[in-house]
Amino acid sequence: MFVDQVKIDLKAGSGGNGIVAFRREKFVPNGGPAGGDGGRGGDIIFRVDPGLRTLMDFRYKRKFKAEPGRNGMSKQMTGKSAQDLVIAVPGGTIVKDVDTDQVIGDLTENGQELVVARGGRGGRGNMHFASPRNPAPEIAENGEPGQELTVTLELKVLADVGLIGFPSVGKSTLLSVVTSAKPKIAEYHFTTLVPNLGMVQLDDGRDFVIADIPGLIEGASQGIGLGFEFLRHVERTKVLLHLVDMSGLTEEDPFDNFKKINNELRRYNPVLMERRQIIVPTKMDLPNAEDNLSQFMNLIKNDEEYFGTEVFPISSITHSGLQDLMLHTADILDQTPDTPLVDAPESDETAEYNFNEDKGFEIENIDDVWVITGDRIEKLFKMTDTTHDESMLRFARQMRGMGIDDELRKLGARNGDNVQILDFVFEFVE
Repeated sequence: MFVDQVKIDLKAGSGGNGIVAFRREKFVPNGGPAGGDGGRGGDIIFRVDPGLRTLMDFRYKRKFKAEPGRNGMSKQMTGKSAQDLVIAVPGGTIVKDVDTDQVIGDLTENGQELVVARGGRGGRGNMHFASPRNPAPEIAENGEPGQELTVTLELKVLADVGLIGFPSVGKSTLLSVVTSAKPKIAEYHFTTLVPNLGMVQLDDGRDFVIADIPGLIEGASQGIGLGFEFLRHVERTKVLLHLVDMSGLTEEDPFDNFKKINNELRRYNPVLMERRQIIVPTKMDLPNAEDNLSQFMNLIKNDEEYFGTEVFPISSITHSGLQDLMLHTADILDQTPDTPLVDAPESDETAEYNFNEDKGFEIENIDDVWVITGDRIEKLFKMTDTTHDESMLRFARQMRGMGIDDELRKLGARNGDNVQILDFVFEFVE
């Protein structure tokens, strides 16, 4: 099964907790703080694996979680950091953040890596909080939470040349003849249900990757047939070989079919019409093919949009014209720069950002409970060791420094009111 779009959940590892500990040595009656730091949590990294061709592995596993760091230990020993979680993806994978729809990365090179979610740093042990005023602190931090996000993976096959055209024009047959690929070939529409890739190797040492893009029909850009699912795979190609059936065995007009396919490309993304396109009349070994080609060429010459487009008639059965077509395609590829990603173009425009002060929290009264939310305050709470009073007093000072106490008073909080942060409830004290 060919899978080229999936949505997965990622959670990087949280940092290990720092601990409260003191030196316990013979002849040292008043040992100082010696609580070690927690280890770093594991990152989540995508790495391109040349052996993968689809996103099939993600069809059965949609949640990935990296290991947390180990907690700190006594004698100022730092906990062990967790190993990063490396996830293999095929080349051509685009990673997008579901919440923002922004492209996080485009993985195209073998072995290329992308850190998608960062692990949290380890919490600090009490040795970091010693001061002349408090030489024996019972304060330690919990580890920083790892990043969590949901991403979509979208595969756009990496091919230099794309074969386009109506079903049954001979795309699969051409691919099987000029490469070692073995696509399914039959005399009915939509024989090919997934993009097929093959490597063309020429006698002069040059080579390139060619892809059969299946299912393009009129209305494909609006979701008709299979074309909508696979049009994305045309976007990375540098050259398009547009195959047109000249056999006359169908009632459709070859020139009309040729225009319909180009109209679908234009509707899907106008940038695709800027790709170098070669017209490839196929099945030239059949009796009426030469007459149909002559009529087709007259229409091309009289059409302003397509006048001057290169035409290379072929027969995949007799191999007529294939060598010239492949050599010419290789020459064009040598002259064509790499195609940028269509849906993430570079822009020279600059954006102006205005600074808006973010308090880092929001307060809402729900059923007589003051509920405090916000990424910053929730992160501070998660990193607070609630088992030690000094750590809780430190968190109270942090809340006061953020202005939460003043905001609660302004909203009408009174002494003894319940205040909630995440699942922790405490009383408001003036």
